[in-house]
Amino acid sequence: MAERTIRVEVVYAGAERPIQRRAALAEGSTVMQAIDASGIAAMLPDGAIEPARLGIFARKVTPDRLVREGDRIEIYRPLLLDPMEARRRRAR
Repeated sequence: MAERTIRVEVVYAGAERPIQRRAALAEGSTVMQAIDASGIAAMLPDGAIEPARLGIFARKVTPDRLVREGDRIEIYRPLLLDPMEARRRRAR
């Protein structure tokens, strides 16, 4: 029996422009396998893919989470400013 293929989208919201890639992979694949299959890692700066900054449809996930058909895997950038510090600055 043939292995079922699923399609996912991998996105990185860069400071200048977003980068989007689609990938087709075997059912039962993980978030990291989808990122690797998309080839997006070669387009990103070193250290951009960090396990603590991954999500699917704006929900934080671990790299070993299984992906499903149509998932949008998101690679988040690090915060430039702590949200509490930003509030303090606005309050001043």
